[in-house]
Amino acid sequence: MPEGPDNDVPSTDRESPVGKPVIRGDPALTGQRPEEAIEFDPDDPESLELAARTVEKFSENTAGADDNVFILRGAAACAALVRGEGSYKAAAERAGGEASVSFIRKWSRVHDLPRSVRIHVAKGEIAPTAAKHIARVSGESRLLLAWAALDHDLTVRQIRSVASSVNDGASVDAALARNGYALGEMRTQLGRDAYCRLRRQAALDGASPGEVISEAIESYFDDGP
Repeated sequence: MPEGPDNDVPSTDRESPVGKPVIRGDPALTGQRPEEAIEFDPDDPESLELAARTVEKFSENTAGADDNVFILRGAAACAALVRGEGSYKAAAERAGGEASVSFIRKWSRVHDLPRSVRIHVAKGEIAPTAAKHIARVSGESRLLLAWAALDHDLTVRQIRSVASSVNDGASVDAALARNGYALGEMRTQLGRDAYCRLRRQAALDGASPGEVISEAIESYFDDGP
């Protein structure tokens, strides 16, 4: 199910093949040429060996720790190694070094995040350490947490707290409220004409600008292009 405005429910998991550099190979996002992006094929022995060595270096944090492309490459290698070896335990044994089962599981989950979230990780708008906690939750909650993190510039500690609350059974709304934030609250900039028309229509409808915007957006996605 491709992501887009014609879907009622957006994807909450990765849809492209494991190890494929969809984001890392996009120069508009990373500045890296497609041919420079390493692809890890879990069904190719040589590629799997490269993934193992990449995971080993990644786990030891020997280079590129502050480079988001390096982080995404390491996450891709983790996911490909798990797919190729068949389990987190086998992947950890193959990689060696500091690559524990927990380490590989966490970063594999980051690689499995939907493209709409991984884009923000590649651009540095969501820290990789924050993405690890977003990936801990499942379903729509991971999308809601990712967008709230962007809207409110949440710290990694706050994202971790919300993720833990969600996994304990709380809704994203309630978990955010405990930290003093509201889901769906965001600041944006409208063009002059759009702003004037929005305010006029809201006044005539006896509604808030947010209600008018929400109704318009829902209508847009319901109708599709």
